[in-house]
Amino acid sequence: MLLQYGILVLAAFAAGAQNAVAGGGSFLTFPSLIFAGLDPRAANITSTIALFPGQATTGWAGRHLAEGAAGLSLRTLFIVSVVGGAIGAVLLLATPVGVFTHLVPWLILFATLVFIWGNFFAKKRADDAPPPVSSRTAIVMQFLIAVYGGYFGGGIGILMLAALTAAGLSVRHAGGTKNVLAGVVNVAAVVIFIVQAKVNWVIVVLMAIAAILGGQLGVYILRRAPQTVLRVVIACIGIALTIGMFLRA
Repeated sequence: MLLQYGILVLAAFAAGAQNAVAGGGSFLTFPSLIFAGLDPRAANITSTIALFPGQATTGWAGRHLAEGAAGLSLRTLFIVSVVGGAIGAVLLLATPVGVFTHLVPWLILFATLVFIWGNFFAKKRADDAPPPVSSRTAIVMQFLIAVYGGYFGGGIGILMLAALTAAGLSVRHAGGTKNVLAGVVNVAAVVIFIVQAKVNWVIVVLMAIAAILGGQLGVYILRRAPQTVLRVVIACIGIALTIGMFLRA
């Protein structure tokens, strides 16, 4: 049991750091929770609750970078994220464990491909060019990402970075906005999970403390590490976990 707790704490610490940098921290906590003996749905719920404090503190620290996009105010994106996150959480609780188990590899694959495309293959937009997506498209994207975040959450930060930069934000401001909105999405999901699901609070508290500390390290890394190195590392993690999940399914 001590070994399992140690693995969970290390995974949560690394996940907190990764979430602060670019998202995808649940790629680390989700499989570690499954290794600890939780079924996929319980692992996802526990991961969401445990990582939330780290997301909240990271989002608060970088709140001055958060802003609206594609003509939408930050308040609008905030509301859309809350509603979408709540819907996703309800869908998860209504989904049989067996169905969710088969969906997990595909969800991880989708998030990984979006990240790789957005960071290595998509054409860069000139600073004075208009956003390639309209406000209507931006609000639909954010809503779908929020539903996905409440349902699974794996790679939500990566998805938001791709959507927000497509909506016209710089990478720096997209990162700050992503951190705020990711926390908002999970507010609704966390409340619903706490009320409706059975939670192992010992695991949650240990992982939450580790995630908060890791998030502070992530902010430090974000300011100093080369972005190319960060992108490559995150892409490799996503690919490895995708392969592992398909082999396990």
